[in-house]
Amino acid sequence: MTTCHHLTLAGMLAVATGCVVSGGEQAGTYADRWVYVVRNLTQDKHVEDIRQIVTTAKEHGLNGMVLAGNLENLARWEPDQLARLEQVKVLSKESGIELIPQLWSVGYGGGILSHDKNLAEGLPCRDVPFLAKGREAQLVPDPEVKIRNGGLEEFQGQKLAGYSLQEKPGEISFVDTAVFRKGKASLRFENFGSGPHGHGRLMQEVSVRPWRQYRLSFWVKTEALEPPRAFRVLVHGQTREIAPISLHVPSTRDWQEVKICFNSFQYDKVKVYIGVWGGKAGKFWLDDLALEEMALVNILRRSGTPLSVTSEDGKTIYAEGKDFEQVVDDKLNFSHPRPDNVPLKLTGASRIQDGQRLKVGYFQGMAIHDGQVTVCMSEPKVYEIWRESAAALKKHLDPRKFFLSMDEIRAGGSCAACQARKLSMAEILGDCITRQIQIIREASPQAKVYIWSDMLDPNHNAHGDYYLVQGDYTGSWKFVPKDLIVCCWYFEKRAASLKFFSELGFETLSGAYYDGETLDNIRGWLETINQTPQCRGIMYTTWQNKYRLLPDFGDAVGKESRPR
Repeated sequence: MTTCHHLTLAGMLAVATGCVVSGGEQAGTYADRWVYVVRNLTQDKHVEDIRQIVTTAKEHGLNGMVLAGNLENLARWEPDQLARLEQVKVLSKESGIELIPQLWSVGYGGGILSHDKNLAEGLPCRDVPFLAKGREAQLVPDPEVKIRNGGLEEFQGQKLAGYSLQEKPGEISFVDTAVFRKGKASLRFENFGSGPHGHGRLMQEVSVRPWRQYRLSFWVKTEALEPPRAFRVLVHGQTREIAPISLHVPSTRDWQEVKICFNSFQYDKVKVYIGVWGGKAGKFWLDDLALEEMALVNILRRSGTPLSVTSEDGKTIYAEGKDFEQVVDDKLNFSHPRPDNVPLKLTGASRIQDGQRLKVGYFQGMAIHDGQVTVCMSEPKVYEIWRESAAALKKHLDPRKFFLSMDEIRAGGSCAACQARKLSMAEILGDCITRQIQIIREASPQAKVYIWSDMLDPNHNAHGDYYLVQGDYTGSWKFVPKDLIVCCWYFEKRAASLKFFSELGFETLSGAYYDGETLDNIRGWLETINQTPQCRGIMYTTWQNKYRLLPDFGDAVGKESRPR
């Protein structure tokens, strides 16, 4: 294994660099010179798109294409999709561009959840109070959980009552008695672009019950708000944000209601922030803030997410199917939960008496950002689905390399299946990746397996207090096979990350570009990987389908180095 030393790059990567990184490669080239492509082959156009990308890649010295697009569900593809895949397979062979399937995401669990939504990771809801009345038992909401002055009707001058933070009353925030949704006032924000951080926020600390479900709602009106993405909602416990939801508020729009749902985790108080961070211009108004408890919404039903119903003192355990009917959320939707609570429907032979108080425990699913839902890594059915997937990939593609889509795993360790294992989150993740590799090699014994770096990298996401995860990913790199090839993709941390994995004995790859207008960051990547032992090469990685710079990228990384 030989490593090139630093080489000077002239102009816009006019002088290509390279190094010998593995046996069998021509001196002066990277072993892996790849392009990343997302197409699910549901349209004929996708084949033509890939044809153009592959042709460009070949003409400019690249040798591989990581193909993402629901390949983990290849066993369930329709005949027309399979026919298109065969065309892509032929294109790959004829061009000499190796096809590497990306598969098996846990953090973005849509592939697994298309089999069964209940395989999502679950957040616990404990000792939720219910009251039997007639043939149903319903949630008894805690009257102390509410937004004080949610209608924004109590104020003195420009200052609202009940809020711990109101951004600069009379300068940035104004009580508006002329524009409101209902009542007599709203709160208007403007001039926030004049501040150094573009802040225009309202915050209240609210008492909640630990391990309960809540829905926060409010109404917002916007006028020429720039940028619209600056408008956010944050719900903070003592040590972390617990409602990492992305909002999409238009720049100008009349009153619209916004709702977000969250689990309170272990906290009995949370801080609710609404407003803009990094706002530049425009105005927005807030009105009618409310917080309400929810119950049995997005309830997960699998062995690792058990439901319990007991008497108020916990001494009597009631049985599903005997004392109450089977509980399901027939509108299970993690991004847009149903507006109503799910009741317990009592059977004719129920031991639960009218007027009796109950305690209910269950596990809820939850989406993060724009609908990202994490899969439970401790459920056996997940591995059964992956085994079926590996067999299908062997049958239809027979690839020599695989790319594991194991990035940004933002929940885990909280359901009963995970808790019962008595393992750290680092061990659960490491075990999952190890089993994935074993499943791949059962079908393809000689396969090389690559993976995104972030969940194994202490410089990136391998740490504690990560999104909704219960536990700590620190040390995850200790629990995966050393022949796993790690693709580092955090540009600012590239030197530390590549060095970290190289010193541990891992081969690496760099995931570069990321949709900029120029190839400027490729300089930094090449300088770093040329000083990194066991770095196999570099991949042009686009999430926004931008391939305009692919020829220049190929010219930079696909030719022999020519040191001056």
